[in-house]
Amino acid sequence: MTTAVTSATSPAVQSNTAPAASQKTSGLTSDFETFVKMLTAQATNQDPLEPMDSTEYAAQLAQFSMVEQQTKSNTLLEGLQSQLGLANMAALSGWVGMEARAVAPGYFDGSNTVTIAPNPAAAADSVTLVVKNASGTEVQRVTLPVSAEPYEWNGLDGDGNPVEAGEYSFVVESRKGDELLLEEYAEVYFKVNETRMQGGEVGLITKGGSVVLASSVSALRDPAG
Repeated sequence: MTTAVTSATSPAVQSNTAPAASQKTSGLTSDFETFVKMLTAQATNQDPLEPMDSTEYAAQLAQFSMVEQQTKSNTLLEGLQSQLGLANMAALSGWVGMEARAVAPGYFDGSNTVTIAPNPAAAADSVTLVVKNASGTEVQRVTLPVSAEPYEWNGLDGDGNPVEAGEYSFVVESRKGDELLLEEYAEVYFKVNETRMQGGEVGLITKGGSVVLASSVSALRDPAG
């Protein structure tokens, strides 16, 4: 059974969140001490005949206090983002072992088929599936029906021999007569081997080692079903 997935985003997590926060707090304390020293020196060396207005001191202290509070707020938000990111990754750990559908490379091990979900233009009268290897070189062209029905690519060349094992991407070309209406990468089903934080989102690790953002997944299914 295939389950539609609307979105699965997560905030960024940095493995060094705690040290970074500590360094920011330490730096802020150092800056505040330097600011106080400069303010004291400024007051000590001011011209007695033209002393600084006390309101100027107050304004400078207030400005620094605002920066201090903003920095502390940012540090707190980063900590919350880290916790939310870990929680989201834990929630998506249930996807491991499932088959997700997204625009991603399909892995061919020499015998398995790769399920492709083409989405040709409705006005097309001919559809071609262009198969490319990991380096982007075209290795095969397959004529498909003008349909969004899944297609099982068996990995066999024109002579019936299996192509080299590895990751392959699939481009769907929709034509009407000689006019190219649409050319786009097709979604494929791939097995999720692992979930991992990737930048600001949860990444799904494929059998071939590629990372697919969880937010790009449009469907999920149990391979046993």
